Amino acid sequence: MAAVPDKLDRLLRPRSIAVIGGGAWCSNVITTCQNIGFKGDIWPVHPTKQKIEGHKAYAHIKDLPTAPDASFIGVNRHATIECLSSLSERRAGGAVCFASGFAEASAELADGADVQAALLQAAGDMPFLGPNCYGFLNYLDAAALWPDQHGGEAVDSGVAIITQSSNIAINLTMQNRAVPLAYVVTAGNQAQVDLAEIGMSILRDPRVTALGIHIEGINDIRRLEELSNLSHELRKPICALKVGLSDQAQLASVSHTASLAGSHTGAAALLARLGIAQPTDLATFLELLKIFHVAGPLRSNAIASASCSGGEASLMADLGIIHNLSYPTLSSKQSNTLRQALGPKVALANPLDYHTYIWPDRDAMTQTFTALFDADIAMGLVVLDLPRSDRCSVSDWDIALEAVVHTAKASSIPVGIIASLPDTMPEDTAKSIMDHGVTAFSGMDHALRAISLAQKHHTNAPPILLPKTPINIKTLAENDAKARLARFGLPIPKSDVGTHEDDIVAKAITLRPPWVLKGLGHSHKSEAGAVKISIRDEPSLRTALKNIKSDAYLIEEMVQKSVIELLLAVTLDPVHGYVLTLGAGGTQTELLQDTASLILPVDEAMVDSALSKLRCAPLFDGYRGAQPIDRKSLWQAIVAVQNYVIAHHGQVQEIEINPLICTHTRAIAVDALIVQGDAP
Repeated sequence: MAAVPDKLDRLLRPRSIAVIGGGAWCSNVITTCQNIGFKGDIWPVHPTKQKIEGHKAYAHIKDLPTAPDASFIGVNRHATIECLSSLSERRAGGAVCFASGFAEASAELADGADVQAALLQAAGDMPFLGPNCYGFLNYLDAAALWPDQHGGEAVDSGVAIITQSSNIAINLTMQNRAVPLAYVVTAGNQAQVDLAEIGMSILRDPRVTALGIHIEGINDIRRLEELSNLSHELRKPICALKVGLSDQAQLASVSHTASLAGSHTGAAALLARLGIAQPTDLATFLELLKIFHVAGPLRSNAIASASCSGGEASLMADLGIIHNLSYPTLSSKQSNTLRQALGPKVALANPLDYHTYIWPDRDAMTQTFTALFDADIAMGLVVLDLPRSDRCSVSDWDIALEAVVHTAKASSIPVGIIASLPDTMPEDTAKSIMDHGVTAFSGMDHALRAISLAQKHHTNAPPILLPKTPINIKTLAENDAKARLARFGLPIPKSDVGTHEDDIVAKAITLRPPWVLKGLGHSHKSEAGAVKISIRDEPSLRTALKNIKSDAYLIEEMVQKSVIELLLAVTLDPVHGYVLTLGAGGTQTELLQDTASLILPVDEAMVDSALSKLRCAPLFDGYRGAQPIDRKSLWQAIVAVQNYVIAHHGQVQEIEINPLICTHTRAIAVDALIVQGDAP
């Protein structure tokens, strides 16, 4: 048994288990323990029953032979509090709280939050999972505090999965994709122990190779940072499937777990900042965990693919484009070796259709795959769909599998086999080849999607700026917002403010035309007709003033020779932090929706990487002979906004600069919005 010195050690890796309650759920926990092969003591606790599932029952927790390492509490919510208190007094190792009706049910039960507070007080320092959760399965040590069916089996090493949804946990144990499950843990509403704390305990187990998390809500950013740092320190990657893209998903997650879902954009930016890969469906989630288990994080998005069909090669090529994967051109060395193995009739390319001339010649296939994978790529792939063994012969395919395994042993890069469909990758075959260090993929699309996510993404960025929600919020006038940001180094146009026509005309003379006139006090000036541009003389200015009804006006020099207009914004996500958004600005913002989001604070490398992913990125470096933007000026504008947010931490709700006009010599804010209040 692995020695892991943390407070969850006894709970997650128990030698004794107490099952408290007498219903069917509790009986199921005992039979699950027996069936999984648990070797320790099992102690049912029930006030009247003498035996449960063949085990002696104890009337009270105080009657147990000693303090149990782990306890499953399968009674109602009020009795759960009493049980936790008794276990804590006995210095038990920890518990699973099965009952619901706590903070996650506050919308239906007025006392939900109060009952949860009592639960926490009763537990004291003793850890517990839940409430409103199924518990966990430890397939490494044959320990199960689990009241239902499951589909897993004993393993010597594998990946761990943590989820807030017990039903999703059950479903994931039923997978037949040969993902070796070491732990499956449910967290419920994370009243005391959250996903990150569970994850850190599990990652410290040397038998665990990677971690997958299904997240409905994030409770503690700092602890999630600790989990990320531990992951990179131990070189055990993490992927997370975060729900909450839709309003309906956010409502469902809150009612289910009492977690704060926050914005989807904020969550995605936070997880990306922490180097956590983000699949968007369960199939890709499992395929990615297979990569992490067998190969670890991949070094790039470059791959090579071999198949004996032009149709399969075309599918791989098209899906590679969809999932942003690269197929490097064959080198002369590769081409020469492949020509020797395949003869003159095969067109050499990557993806490679090697035809069936060498089928099923193990040596020739090994030579072909080895030559194809002798390149600067992240993974070599062989497309191979196995026939139905109940109706067809698979002997020739066994030879092809041997060739792939031989290739993997001789190769310096990870090797995988991809079945076009999940149906044509039998679980037994997948287990066998994965035991030989070859990743077995079930379905092209999810496999290539997973490969595109498997690259290592870790930054040594400073700690995340924690969210603080201000009070007494108000929106500053544009001229005030610009002036405040300018004091932090943000370039703004030369301007002045006035309240009547003659005043503005007099001040305009001191500015260089053409001018821009704006009526202050309008939240959406363009839609309200409160903006006039390219004003070049006094008569035109007076006409513009008569057409804009406002109590005050802003007159400023118009910025010319724009290369691109950008959006630069910071929004407070109360769950995930301060979200910096960069992208196409001006009138193109809503139309193109071409943006990238990062969590503050950022450094220049992080910003450059984010900008490079925008569709408008070619304009930055000069498109079709145009001049490039001044990237240093753009970075200085971002720094100015970031420094303002840091200096006013807890006061800023939103900052929006749209547009930030980038020319080949400067980046200048021509419109600005600040929403802020007092620190809480």
